[in-house]
Amino acid sequence: MFRLDNKVAIITGGGSGIGRAISSIFSKQGAEVYILDVDEQGSKALVKEIVAIGGIASFRKCDVSNQAEVKTAVGQIARENGGIHILVNNAGIAHIGNAENTNEEDFDRLMRVNVKGVYNCLHEVIPHMKTDGGVILNLASVAALVGIPDRFAYSTTKGAIAAMTLAVAKDYIQHNIRCNCISPARVHTPFVDGFLAKNYPGKEKEMFEKLSKTQPIGRMAVPEEIGFLALYLCSDEASFITGCDYPIDGGFTKLNN
Repeated sequence: MFRLDNKVAIITGGGSGIGRAISSIFSKQGAEVYILDVDEQGSKALVKEIVAIGGIASFRKCDVSNQAEVKTAVGQIARENGGIHILVNNAGIAHIGNAENTNEEDFDRLMRVNVKGVYNCLHEVIPHMKTDGGVILNLASVAALVGIPDRFAYSTTKGAIAAMTLAVAKDYIQHNIRCNCISPARVHTPFVDGFLAKNYPGKEKEMFEKLSKTQPIGRMAVPEEIGFLALYLCSDEASFITGCDYPIDGGFTKLNN
């Protein structure tokens, strides 16, 4: 079950964090994985790991906010393989701030990467899926579902991702293209460790525990837990699912009072 043999999968931001877990899991399940990322060092290291255990993976350095770069990368992948079967729009950046103290530059930067980046990949990949169908999975966030303090711009972008998911699912259902999204709560990635080190020097452990306990389940997710849900939604076993958002949040959206 949940095999991805003979599937060509593009995973943006696939070199670290959640994207890294998705790339690794998909390759172990038989997919040929293409990592689109600006992180050359981390992505190449992951490709090396995947190949070492018999998987198939490649890296394409690509800024998803640049449509020309996306067009070139996607075109090459499609020509090399005769098509693209799976797109995981995982690349994204975070920001802390409310509507008053978020400056225009930061707001535009988040919109450019988190929203335009997804649009660019959809715009270039969908034409290659229209003949034989495919699966698109977008990474949204619980920030699109509930109010989270000081996440104004980030929440805005993730709300857009949820709306884009519905639009694509509706527009391309007749082409046998499924589109869903995942909304994680806090996940323990290198970004979290870096955030704590930068903003709470000397108090990293204390703040980590505090952030962990905001999930009713009492901890953060690990990236592989998000990866396993991504695997299911991109597998043939999920062939009846489209236009849905899946919170994976340790009870964050429903059990916090």
